[in-house]
Amino acid sequence: MYAALWRVLPGPVWLRILILVVLLAAVLYVLAFYVFPWIDEITTPTQDVTVDQ
Repeated sequence: MYAALWRVLPGPVWLRILILVVLLAAVLYVLAFYVFPWIDEITTPTQDVTVDQ
């Protein structure tokens, strides 16, 4: 899989590495800010807690 991805990317080696780093950063961003909070919202039950003074 990684070899196929490497062959598909255009340009010299330094450009391929740069493209892979940008793609990895984009995937991590989407996971951290959209996917993981959505999963947490679904799997973690919310409890409405009130404290009387």
